[in-house]
Amino acid sequence: MDTTTAPLRVTLLVGSNRDGRFGPVVADWLLDRLRAREDLVVDAVDVAGAELPTTLARTPEASAVLAEVTPRLADADAFVVLTPEYNHSFPAGLKNLIDWHYTEWRAKPVALVSYGGLAGGLRAVEHLRQVFAELHAVTIRDTVSFHNAGAAFDDTGRLRDASAPDAAAKAMLDQLVWWGRALREAKERRPYAA
Repeated sequence: MDTTTAPLRVTLLVGSNRDGRFGPVVADWLLDRLRAREDLVVDAVDVAGAELPTTLARTPEASAVLAEVTPRLADADAFVVLTPEYNHSFPAGLKNLIDWHYTEWRAKPVALVSYGGLAGGLRAVEHLRQVFAELHAVTIRDTVSFHNAGAAFDDTGRLRDASAPDAAAKAMLDQLVWWGRALREAKERRPYAA
């Protein structure tokens, strides 16, 4: 198969693990957009369901706990990170997942989708850009953010007006696919030097 046009393996990371979280509502909308594309094959990792060690010590117990999630991140060609904004940043559970991994992010594109109150999670996005730059990942410039997210969706989890978010998601995912294919092809030609 021609890897320049083969579908990208994209992993959606759902970053919230709070009780009563709104993330699954946004994740369902986002998964519909991801799965509708023929150029993407989607896997989803929910921080709330991922078993993660609580300390960063590399022990046999920690390795066993990470055995399910680490291969899924390693297999991804690209990522979409869905984050709420907590206290002007992103959640600790998402940071824990990110920090347990290094090479899994390297030379891969990361698209960012956020939700929150007035700021729509954009402060969390800016913090994530710095973290992923340190991990040698490429963040996609265009994002999707939901300001006052609870009011944007109805009681059934559907967007009240999907036109702007759908257009933003298409632009972001088009860029993710471009970067994902370009980086995948580049890594096939020469290994990434970190």
